Amino acid sequence: MAGNDLGSLLGGLLGGGQGGSGGSGGPAGGGGNVLGALLGALLGGGGAAGAQAAGAQAAGADNPLGGLLDMLTTSGLGDQAQSWIGTGENQPVSGSQIKEALDDDALQQAARQAGVSPDEAADQLAQALPQAVDKLTPNGQVPTESLEEIIRKQNL
Repeated sequence: MAGNDLGSLLGGLLGGGQGGSGGSGGPAGGGGNVLGALLGALLGGGGAAGAQAAGAQAAGADNPLGGLLDMLTTSGLGDQAQSWIGTGENQPVSGSQIKEALDDDALQQAARQAGVSPDEAADQLAQALPQAVDKLTPNGQVPTESLEEIIRKQNL
């Protein structure tokens, strides 16, 4: 539901549909779908993912971006996350770092919704997150409105 809509919006934000690299689907569109599914899991997921969503909810009722960034920061990826928010060059992150930083339930739910393995989901998130966060924070701050509203303001 919201995850799929979010995935489509984020896929557009990340460069649209199927990307230029071959393989089983374009990384930009795939990363957007996995990212949308992850943010959807954080926003309304159950179990441990739901508990993690409490932090996401604190950042804004419909905007789990702040909660996701908090999770990354508390997992030792604060420098990378801040580079994506700021106006300088985006620091890279690996799939294994993403897997360590995220709640297992949220990652598994996102992978299931996107139709990939948790390892593939982590790798796709590692590719998609820097660009997505950079584009969703054009003024160097995490916005407070809903994630869908932020994306719509990007004229997507």
